[in-house]
Amino acid sequence: MQATGRSSRTAPARAIRAAGVALLVIAISPGVGKAAEIIAPKEMRAIGTIDTRFQSYNVEMVEVTGGRFWKPYAQGGGRRDRYSYRPPIDLVNPRLRKLTAALGPAYLRVSGTWANATFFADTDGTPAAPPAGFNTVLSRTQWHGVVDFARVADAEIVTSFAVSPGSRNADGAWTPDHAQRLVDFTRSLGSRVAAAEFMNEPTLAANNGAPVGYDANAYGRDFKMFRTWIKRASPETLIVGPGSVGDSASPSATGIHTRDLLAASGPGLDRVSYHHYNTLSPRCGVHDDPAQALSEAWLSRTDVALAVYRGLRDEFEPGKPIWLTETADAACGGSPWDATFLDTFRYLDQLGRLAKAGVQVVMHNTLAGSDYGLLDEKTFRPRPNYWAALLWHRLMGTAVLDARMASTRAIHAYAHCHPTTKGAASALLINTSQRGSRAVTLAARAERYTLRARRLQSASVQLNGTTLALTDSDDLPHLAPRVAPAGQIRLPPASITFLVIQDVAACR
Repeated sequence: MQATGRSSRTAPARAIRAAGVALLVIAISPGVGKAAEIIAPKEMRAIGTIDTRFQSYNVEMVEVTGGRFWKPYAQGGGRRDRYSYRPPIDLVNPRLRKLTAALGPAYLRVSGTWANATFFADTDGTPAAPPAGFNTVLSRTQWHGVVDFARVADAEIVTSFAVSPGSRNADGAWTPDHAQRLVDFTRSLGSRVAAAEFMNEPTLAANNGAPVGYDANAYGRDFKMFRTWIKRASPETLIVGPGSVGDSASPSATGIHTRDLLAASGPGLDRVSYHHYNTLSPRCGVHDDPAQALSEAWLSRTDVALAVYRGLRDEFEPGKPIWLTETADAACGGSPWDATFLDTFRYLDQLGRLAKAGVQVVMHNTLAGSDYGLLDEKTFRPRPNYWAALLWHRLMGTAVLDARMASTRAIHAYAHCHPTTKGAASALLINTSQRGSRAVTLAARAERYTLRARRLQSASVQLNGTTLALTDSDDLPHLAPRVAPAGQIRLPPASITFLVIQDVAACR
């Protein structure tokens, strides 16, 4: 959320030496003739920590197995033809591995709607068609590829299990036999399932592969079986759930609600998880105006969703950490602008808001699938959100600070201790105004990284005026900062700036 302002001060910004500590004063000017609020790093205080794998990502199960997934708009994807077939993702591709490893450590979540009805073929021979009660087949070779990819990427595996009719006994109750084979095979490869949700999005069970008529009571019965089994079969695996989506502060009278799921299943989660998308894509019938993508009403949808699930956490699983295990701008493969710089404002602002609110892990959907992928699904070349993810990874550590920065309506400000430089902090300043720049006064030098694009809906992005691209040998470019000397600098319209500040007492 936007940082709240403190009372204005008239003292000039200046470097201060006190007890041998250099202090940096930052003032954000909301406009000519208005008093700028001034704060100093000695006033920054730690307000929480986040998981070392805070910034994570999804590879959908259907990407691993191959199948029909959301058709990118560049291929003519729309409401009339929402899906297209794609072969299994090439997890041994050197470019994909190199770029993903640059974001590690992370969680790699292999789940999604298709996982609810995927059969794991734990045999040398893979059936040509799924057995009755399943829709898709996951081969041992494909899952072995996931395990190898996770190892290279310094990623821990998160997944969910099949809940379709094929995973059930004659009475319709879920059985762990199928899940046991997947866990055992993972362990045989020297790996583990670090965390598991019972199923993907139980609030949408009617369209999600579950048996006809599946309700909260059936979920509660099955979840209790799941919990008992996993504590015995894989005690090192965190139990995460319920992985719901679509709840609101005033739920409708129809559908399955998370409150009912939690009441039916009882306590026993290690992490409380939910999913959030700001909207649905045009594939699913929603045509949003991209002009709203930088508005506070749009960006604050993250806060609204968190408030719902945090309230449910407090009621049913008090004190348990919260994970957002699937998120992007728009569900159903992403909106047309999600592959452009325009969505980078939401991506980074969402990370800043959620870290400040205490959410421990945020898993972007997807790593490289359809329009919301960090990487293009065919070439694996970086999109603007990938470059933003890389900067966040390199500059924003696990200690979250109250930046005490003044904000105007257009400026969103966040701060974390630097992940590798002791005593340093990184401030993230997002100027969502398309009409005017904002002044920032520095009392001491800082390192500056500013992201901009010639057009907001551009597939490329510039860092300090240089277009970001891989080298001819597919290496990442040097992300070089510019020195921001003491004095006033400008935050250009529609820009994102990281400032690395030294000598921050809260980060020592």
